[in-house]
Amino acid sequence: MKKSLIALAVMAASGASFAQSSVSVYGLADIWFGSVKVDLPNGSSTTTTKLDSGGVNTSRWGLKGSEDLGGGLKANFKLEQAIALDTGAASGFSRYAYVGFSGGFGEVKLGKTGTAYDEVNGSANAVFNSALSAENFVWTNGTLGGHRGSNDYNWNPANTILYLSPEMSGFSGAFSYSLGENKTATVDAGNITSFNLKYAAGPILAAFAYQSEKATGNADEEKFMQLNGSYSLGVAKVLAAYGKVTKNNTADVNEFQIGVDYSVSPALTLSANFASSTSDSYKGAPEEKRSGFGIAAAYSLSKRTFVYGGYNGATNDNGGGGDTKVGLLAVGVQHNF
Repeated sequence: MKKSLIALAVMAASGASFAQSSVSVYGLADIWFGSVKVDLPNGSSTTTTKLDSGGVNTSRWGLKGSEDLGGGLKANFKLEQAIALDTGAASGFSRYAYVGFSGGFGEVKLGKTGTAYDEVNGSANAVFNSALSAENFVWTNGTLGGHRGSNDYNWNPANTILYLSPEMSGFSGAFSYSLGENKTATVDAGNITSFNLKYAAGPILAAFAYQSEKATGNADEEKFMQLNGSYSLGVAKVLAAYGKVTKNNTADVNEFQIGVDYSVSPALTLSANFASSTSDSYKGAPEEKRSGFGIAAAYSLSKRTFVYGGYNGATNDNGGGGDTKVGLLAVGVQHNF
């Protein structure tokens, strides 16, 4: 009888707690169809027809919730998993898995979450910050190869402590630190340090972000810096961004992007941008230059579903080794739930 009464008391207490909590399932499904053409310096060319996941945003689903603890304090959690719609593959809660608190002081997140740099990265990237944006091939060492770019940072390292400040007169900031947790008697653990400062009020957005990544056992740090800004003119918005990557004993990379969003109607938006990236020569190594452009349109079918399409083309001048070119032509659909 005593055990039963204790069990009932625990259930009652749990019920009271859950009554003040909220948990929701959310996600988005984004898939595109198109072709990717790559022209190599040796004159060969390949064209691949693709049905791929995540043209504008990574397809994902998740659970999130909060509990009111009183006095303006809340406990929060998020578990988010990426899904490849073309194959159905998923990899655990690899995007987000954290718990934390929020209140008048701001918010603290503990676990696997985005860094402070990631909080503002892409905030001034035109063409919907998507695969069709010029940045997609130019600000990274992906398809075009070569040097690392501003988008090659570690966006959601494990063992992260993230603090987000409250907004004050349009100003806000964030700081994060990610522990390596793999130190040995002879090898130092790595770590990732990141922060951002942001102003967003009226038609103006301005943001600065910095991230330093130190690999395990490596004395060198790879440093990422980004400065973003946008200004709304009503039916049009101008967006621009500057990025820089610095690593000891390798070339520095300087990058630039400018673009515009234009609202043809409440449902239809057109967007275009140009991006460039240049690596400074180091110890006689050839300088690399990348450039590209993107253009796309997005049409809202409802509050939760839109279709999109466009083209992205880019070139990598390998410093005398011949040019590598890539072009992406795609149409897609995204549904949010």
